[in-house]
Amino acid sequence: MAAATAPITQWSPNKKHSEAERWICIYPAYINSKKSRQEGRRLPKDNCVENPTFQEIKDVLSVCNVRFGVENKLYPRERSKELQFRGRIRIQLRNDDGTPFNPQFPTRDSLMLHLGSMIPQLKSRQGGARAAEVQPQQSSAGGGSKKGKGGKRR
Repeated sequence: MAAATAPITQWSPNKKHSEAERWICIYPAYINSKKSRQEGRRLPKDNCVENPTFQEIKDVLSVCNVRFGVENKLYPRERSKELQFRGRIRIQLRNDDGTPFNPQFPTRDSLMLHLGSMIPQLKSRQGGARAAEVQPQQSSAGGGSKKGKGGKRR
């Protein structure tokens, strides 16, 4: 359900809601719990996610009944220019007659709250947490015996 490949032109109120220029923009920084309000976070911290990526947002939106497109843009307030912070998602919020495209998401905030609640439930987030817990346990179990190291010889 990606956006049309036509280039996006300048915004105009005369354009229809179905045209990509009228779609809302969501940057990962809007729902990043590691950012402050001054750095671009738009929701309360308890509704946000730690370091979301545009790929995770895209995965959540692909399940929802919305039209969206991904753009290779960097959030203007972002200090780091690394690839992990790149990406902007454009989402169609309204039909041409002004009614919500998906009644579940009548506003931008309702969509961002949904993203904040669904990203932690992604398999990529779940698998990463389990792997991080298992790895230290394995390394600490094998580190107990140090053969031939550190003993003084007299």
